[in-house]
Amino acid sequence: MFSRLLLACLPALLLAAPVQAPAQERASLTLEEAVAKVQQETGGKILSADPRRLGRRTEYRIKVLTPEGHVRVIAISSDAPAAGAGKNPAGNGAGNKEKH
Repeated sequence: MFSRLLLACLPALLLAAPVQAPAQERASLTLEEAVAKVQQETGGKILSADPRRLGRRTEYRIKVLTPEGHVRVIAISSDAPAAGAGKNPAGNGAGNKEKH
């Protein structure tokens, strides 16, 4: 009796369970998207952008000239969300700065 009830409810339970894609199947941030994100957040001019492999993930190091005349290097992981993430988000005063 219990097994019949379980089998009858199983499809409904499976449909109700949230589905989350593994990290490899999620859309990762591309270099172009990372550059656009940094440019939008800082309002500066992109000087260079380089991908670096760190184990299984990629980190983008983006050098930007801010409107205030500072050169900043911002590192963003390729598995970071498209908005509001990164090691040195724009505007928090962190990061490498050079006055020009």
